[in-house]
Amino acid sequence: MSNDRKRSAAEPVEPHPVMPDYYGRKTQRAGFVRHLFNETAHHYDRINRLFSMGSGAWYRRHCLRRAGLRPGMRLLDVAVGTGLVARQAVGLCGSGADVIGLDLSESMLAQARRSLDIPLIQGLAEDLPLADASVDFITMGYALRHVADLTATFREFHRVLRPGGTVLLLEISRPTRPMTRHAMSAYLGWAVPLLSRLTGGGASGRTLMRYYWETIDRCVAPEVITQAMTHAGFAQVRCDAEFDLFRNYSGRKDGSGFS
Repeated sequence: MSNDRKRSAAEPVEPHPVMPDYYGRKTQRAGFVRHLFNETAHHYDRINRLFSMGSGAWYRRHCLRRAGLRPGMRLLDVAVGTGLVARQAVGLCGSGADVIGLDLSESMLAQARRSLDIPLIQGLAEDLPLADASVDFITMGYALRHVADLTATFREFHRVLRPGGTVLLLEISRPTRPMTRHAMSAYLGWAVPLLSRLTGGGASGRTLMRYYWETIDRCVAPEVITQAMTHAGFAQVRCDAEFDLFRNYSGRKDGSGFS
């Protein structure tokens, strides 16, 4: 690899630009996201049902199974939130002891503890408090847009995975077809924020969903994400799209592992 390619691979990659309607500087992003999810944690599951559009428990479980999660594996769920992905992972792994949840928000972790008996850790995706090569599987559900740097995040994922380990990222992305994009803009950008406020989420619930859609609409292209995964060392990187909206990013750390 040339020196120019090495430098470009090491450069930070933001998932989206600074959003001045919510925070003014890059350094304020993590604090804003933490505060926003702390404020909305107690009604997040209700809000999630409004915007999941059928991509609920069955979809999360389907994606995990398709990516190869099975009993005997140790999984880290980054941005665990209230535990929506982790709950399905426990069912596939067969033991809560094999699933670790990590989140920036202490209030989200408190909500997860209500229904999940798994180890829970507060921390950042870009600086995981786990040892090298300590897990077999990493998941992140609909939260990649909230990290500060894709490059640092994927390097950390690669570091803590054992050889042969898998990363699976569930995301909602900007639709490529104009008709779908206009429909989702109306639904996720206007209707869901309004419903979130009216159904008990208040102003914070409305802000959460407006921010959610705007980060989707302004997120970097899928090929930027897959390129950042490749630069971090992942092999067999792929992006599977469904309904011009849902995208699953996956990759594997080279080396021997589960066969």
